[in-house]
Amino acid sequence: MNGPSRDNSVEEDDYDSGDEEFFLDEDDVIREIAIDEEELPDREDEEIDLVVDYDDDDDNAADDDNADDSFYVFERHTDEVYSVACSPTDASLVATGGKDDKGFLWKIGSQDSILELQGHGNTVSTLAFSSDGKFLASGSFDGLIQVWDANLGSTKCRLEGSGGSIEWLKWHPKGHLILAGSDDSSVWLWNVDKCVYLNSFYGHASSVTCGDFSPDGKIICTGSDDASLRIWNPKTGESINVNGHPYHTDGLTCLSITHDSTVAVTGSKDGSVHMVNLTTGKVINSLVSHSDSVECVGHSPSSQWVATGSLDKKLIIWDIERSSPRCTCDHEDGVICLSWLGMSRYIATGSMDGKVRIWDSLSGSCVRSFSGHHGAVQSLAVTADQNSVVSVSDDGTARVFRISDYN
Repeated sequence: MNGPSRDNSVEEDDYDSGDEEFFLDEDDVIREIAIDEEELPDREDEEIDLVVDYDDDDDNAADDDNADDSFYVFERHTDEVYSVACSPTDASLVATGGKDDKGFLWKIGSQDSILELQGHGNTVSTLAFSSDGKFLASGSFDGLIQVWDANLGSTKCRLEGSGGSIEWLKWHPKGHLILAGSDDSSVWLWNVDKCVYLNSFYGHASSVTCGDFSPDGKIICTGSDDASLRIWNPKTGESINVNGHPYHTDGLTCLSITHDSTVAVTGSKDGSVHMVNLTTGKVINSLVSHSDSVECVGHSPSSQWVATGSLDKKLIIWDIERSSPRCTCDHEDGVICLSWLGMSRYIATGSMDGKVRIWDSLSGSCVRSFSGHHGAVQSLAVTADQNSVVSVSDDGTARVFRISDYN
């Protein structure tokens, strides 16, 4: 290797210190520099600075805080985001709504195709696409449901009930009917094609916190903060069966209906999970394992399993034929939302710790943990191609994570 030339004029003996001591004479001093001792740092301060500058643990913690596994982030909201829905026909189309009274319809990866769902005067609490992907409905605490043409981005109709806050909304599985529950204890049904009111359902004594059509579309189930479950005839508006106290000892938070439309599974603030025969209205079993409020429940599309998530930091996978838990998946904080990933054995959860996790329902193991959010994950949705999961958070963002390895 060639480098700069070296001056070899100094004898090698000049570098050989041996055992001799070296001293400076006054003639050897070239320049004297005055030092103010008050400006010198104390030894203790110097040691503290070194510890701070070279603390590997702090550096690693900072890296963890800044980690972001998402491949796309939507940041148009200015406050907490509560709801998300993915189009069942267009894998890029997503809707989000939040506390900033705004809803947006946007495409993953595009900054140009963004439609603001204008017209709401309060929190956009719930969103859902029709089963054919043609329409998007947005519900708000202002008591208004707006229906949008998902392809044109135009308003189809505005639906108003009693004026109470809209807690949730669901589309009929086979048509353009919308069912919605309100905090004034009422439930409403509309025909979107004709933009007309069809029926209302009264009987609950408190906010209607959850509800849905059965998969065959023939009955309606609703759960309330009054701790009761009601089963309704959608045509007549009559309550077929009522499960009141002591059905649950506290308000219902979530429900899911089996694919054969025979059993409803409900979760409650009291930590209990009940199974109800929809023909007889009788409780056929209780799934007891949670110790805090059950926040979410969902049936597997491909098996007789149901998943429940709770503030007790657990996701439990149940075999509902045997009414027994298959496995328990421990989280670092409460579980708020869940979604099965298509027909696969995998399930996604959103937690208060800001993480989105993918679980293998066969083994109960966490196969992937996604970072990026800096607040609780409030809702999850899976894209139509099953390749991505979209999560929304208290941090005001929606993040898209790739899950193609788990579909």
